[in-house]
Parts: sequence; structure tokens; C-alpha cells
Amino acid sequence: MKFISLSLLTLLLSPISLAASYDVEEIANDLNIPWGIEFVSDHQMIVTEKSGQISLLDIVSGEKTQLHQVHDVDTSGQGGLLDVAHIRDTQGNVTLYFSYSKTSKNGTTLAIAKGHLSDNELSSFEDIFIADAHSDTSRHFGSRIAIVNGYLMITLGDRGERDNGQDTTNHAASILRLDLEGNPPIDNPFNHQQDARAEIWSYGHRNPQGLFFDVDTQTLWSVEHGPRGGDEINRIEKGANYGWARVSHGREYWGPLAVGEATTLPGMVDPELVYIPSIAPSNLVLYRGNIYPELDGKLLIGALKLAHINVVDISGNTLKEHSRLLESLNQRIRDITIAPDDHLYFSTDNGNIYRLVIK
Repeated sequence: MKFISLSLLTLLLSPISLAASYDVEEIANDLNIPWGIEFVSDHQMIVTEKSGQISLLDIVSGEKTQLHQVHDVDTSGQGGLLDVAHIRDTQGNVTLYFSYSKTSKNGTTLAIAKGHLSDNELSSFEDIFIADAHSDTSRHFGSRIAIVNGYLMITLGDRGERDNGQDTTNHAASILRLDLEGNPPIDNPFNHQQDARAEIWSYGHRNPQGLFFDVDTQTLWSVEHGPRGGDEINRIEKGANYGWARVSHGREYWGPLAVGEATTLPGMVDPELVYIPSIAPSNLVLYRGNIYPELDGKLLIGALKLAHINVVDISGNTLKEHSRLLESLNQRIRDITIAPDDHLYFSTDNGNIYRLVIK
């Protein structure tokens, strides 16, 4: 393991100065964009690599065991093997859930697969859901998975086609809710609506790459990419419309023009926090623990373009950017996860996995 000393860099405009400074301890390297990391025991995590490889990593020994290679994954552009989540039943059996971009005769779409982990082996890998979000673009797949009260919540972007934002007749630009077998639960908001897909929980999302369920408050948090600014943190509500692409705080890529009709419209949910300029967010977590006292109760968002961990204060219904960690590491933060012992781990597009430690 390699130990790297880093100072905590705070926002130039922030009035808050943190007392702690942080180091990172390298846990693994030489990975192919470790998109998802998920603890399945005190010392083992599942790692998904964009190339389609699923591995089991021992964070103590550093030993990496390949479990499975997804063969029909489309790795072009933003596609690939994406997120992983798990659920453990009352007998201790672990089921893993994966999201990945899948090639089909109609183009590429998002698929959800599951498999069973036992004795350090993955068996019965199979698709349980294939989204109606086919496109010949290689953009805006989402995709994060959160387990919420025994159901799967899955983010899916607009697939690079803006009209999908307000179109509920397909699955794109939505956050989906499935049961553990890939079916729409009966209490989903559009389950009996003719002009909407039964799996949709919320819609009007551009490209949400972060999703986290805070058990303490029963709040589902999401973070998504805006165009040239306008990244959003949202509280996800049942049946809500988050506005894309009629509502946006971003700008066109081809000129200094606003995207959409307005930054707020009736009947559409406004974001809790907007980033201008964009930080290009990846995953997010809400940290509750004693290992990092100054981060307790705060949202932590990985930043890709601006290469840091973004710290956000929550005060009632108000969110405020607090500070920026690890800017001097200068690596795109891809995923953040919380270990069973409350340590924070994160992966980067450089192919590394780190543990965050206080000096």
C-alpha cells in the first residue's frame, strides 16, 4: 500500500476553515476505470471496471480475484460495466446487482443484472431488466443503484437525446424503481398510467450519476450533470418531474445561450443545489460516522472534471457547498463508498482505489 500525504484544500470563497487535514492510502491500482465499489464484508469489496470485469478485492492483503467478465457490454463513450449494489438476506446470502450498457439490435441501452456471491465466487449472472432507452449515442447512461427499503432504485440518463427528458413512454431520463427480480412494484407512481412506463419513479433527469439513500431521514439523494454548468443535487420524490430539458441552469455547448425555457417552472421540482461552473459529479454519499468528525452529516460528491471530493452542508432544507477535498491529488473521482467501519473509500479514473484518513 502506498501512503500519500495531501493537505486539505478549501474553497477560496468559503468562510469555513476545517481543522483536520487528510491523507489518502492507496488500496489498489492498475484498474480499468473502477466505476463501482461496494463492500460485501468488513475487508472485501466488489469492484466493477468499465471494461466489464467484476472482481473481489481484499482491502487488507490487496489481493484481487476476478469473479466474472460481462461479454455483451458496450464500452464505447460513457458506456461500460457501471455500478454495483448488494443485498444480504436473513440467511446471510449475498445477491449482487449490476448496471451496464448493453448492445442490442436497436442500439445500446442500460441493463440490470444480478448474481449470487458465495465462497468468493459469483454464480447465476443474468439480466433481470433491460431498459427501453435504446440509442445509437454512447452518452448519458447514468447509472447508479441504491437499495431502498428492499427495492432497487436505478438512475438512467436521457441517452443524449433531450426529448427523452419529458417523455415517460420510455425509461430514459428517469430514476427507476424495481423489485429484486426486476419488476415494477404495484405502488410505483405510474404503474397504471397508459402514457408512462410502470418502472419510473421520477423523471426529467439529464444524466444522474450519483444516488444515495440516507436511512436516518429516509431521503433519497441524487446528483446529475448539467450542460456547461447547472449540475444539480436533488431530493428524489415519488412521481416528481425534475424539469430536464425544459428547465436547466446550464448553457449550450455551441454558444453562450441558456438551455431550456427557464430555470424554474410550475409543476417541476427545483434542485436543492446548483453548481455553476460544473464540477462534473459522479457518485455521492451522506456520511454519518465518527472517523471524520468534520464530515459527519455532510454530503460528499465525487467530481470528475474538477477532480476533488465536494463537501456539502445540509441545514434543514438548505444545501451549501462547504469545501473541496483532495484537489492536489488531481484525479477524477469516480465512486465513493462507506465501509462497515465508517472509513471512506473512493475510486478514480486513473485506476486507483484509496482510503481517506486523517493526519
